[in-house]
Amino acid sequence: MAAGLFDRFSNLVSRGAGKPLTFSVACGLVLLWAVSGPLFDFSETWQLVINTATTIITFLMVFVVQHTQNRDGEAVQAKLDDLILAIRKADNRLIGAEQLNGHELRKLRNMIAQRVENDQQAIEEIDRRTGGDG
Repeated sequence: MAAGLFDRFSNLVSRGAGKPLTFSVACGLVLLWAVSGPLFDFSETWQLVINTATTIITFLMVFVVQHTQNRDGEAVQAKLDDLILAIRKADNRLIGAEQLNGHELRKLRNMIAQRVENDQQAIEEIDRRTGGDG
């Protein structure tokens, strides 16, 4: 239940934070704070207000944005996995590649690079034989 609520909350906050109106409101608040400086004699408390507010907002936004990015990344991976499964010639070993460790991922990328090179050589050979230009 709490996870679903956080999903909805983070989605709402992430979408809202990326809107021009939200940026304008934030700029307006900073401007209001700056203009109020003379009223508070540019005191340490006056400075502390903006420092504390921006620190807290930044701290909380890190978690909200990270959650949204994680969810979006998982959705993209699911879509890519589905495309791999849908294409007959695709290498099904690529499904779940995001779960590999660094060494395994480098091996996989090298294997793919070798396949690309072999395919390119085969295409060039066919072009030579047929006199084609691509």
